[in-house]
Amino acid sequence: MLDNKKRINIKAGIKVNIVLKQDQRTGKLTSGIVKDILTNSPIHPHGIKVRLQDGQVGRVQEILQ
Repeated sequence: MLDNKKRINIKAGIKVNIVLKQDQRTGKLTSGIVKDILTNSPIHPHGIKVRLQDGQVGRVQEILQ
């Protein structure tokens, strides 16, 4: 299982589960395909922030691919 806190593991075009800002309390996951990586640092403790192809933005919780 790839580490979702490391930016090197996230690439455009892979399928991931993210948690949206409004879902952080509930932990509800949203799946989609990564379009852009928004986190600049190589590691982030809460997961790397990405934009999905449908425009939703959240932090990667699971890498599905």
